[in-house]
Amino acid sequence: MATSNPSVFLLTVNGQIEGANFPEYDSLYCKYCYVYGHDWAITTGLEEGITQITCKSSLSQTLVWNFPLETSFKSTNPSGWPQLVVSVYGPDVFGNDVVRGYGATHVPITPGQHTRTIPMFVPEPTWRLQKLTGWLLGRRPEYTDPKVVAQGEGREVTRVRSQGFVTVSFHITTKDMKKMGYDTGPCNLQTAASVDQPCTF
Repeated sequence: MATSNPSVFLLTVNGQIEGANFPEYDSLYCKYCYVYGHDWAITTGLEEGITQITCKSSLSQTLVWNFPLETSFKSTNPSGWPQLVVSVYGPDVFGNDVVRGYGATHVPITPGQHTRTIPMFVPEPTWRLQKLTGWLLGRRPEYTDPKVVAQGEGREVTRVRSQGFVTVSFHITTKDMKKMGYDTGPCNLQTAASVDQPCTF
């Protein structure tokens, strides 16, 4: 006999990594991955991916990827709501691939169309000598695991510099959240607080 009370709810994320704005750099590509809580699992789609390399045109300084995102999640509660982590890479003057920016954003909590502009940053060396050595050897400071961008532990001791933006569009659909007692309509303060994302009105 089928039960009318679901044990999980579903979150479907469609959209695309549209592009980026890095005035000082060209020929960049983007890696992405999702970070989510222990109660979450991916049911379909990819957890991580990499875009093609794109270059600026003579008419625009915007880097365009239009790389598709198609992932579905299931969970029993909204704690640990998924975050999208993006890392942008490109060549330095010696042709070495170096990181040009890290950034992260929560997947929107309300169904519908959303656009997010993600501020990007890069780790900075502590000493000037390290900066010069890294530039000569093509070894810039970078995270061994980009997922730390979505976490708070240890971030306060990291020196970083802002540079560039990445634009991502989302189309969000949910299923059975209301049956489990979560409001998926206009922004709900209790739900928003549980995923550490402020309401927008």
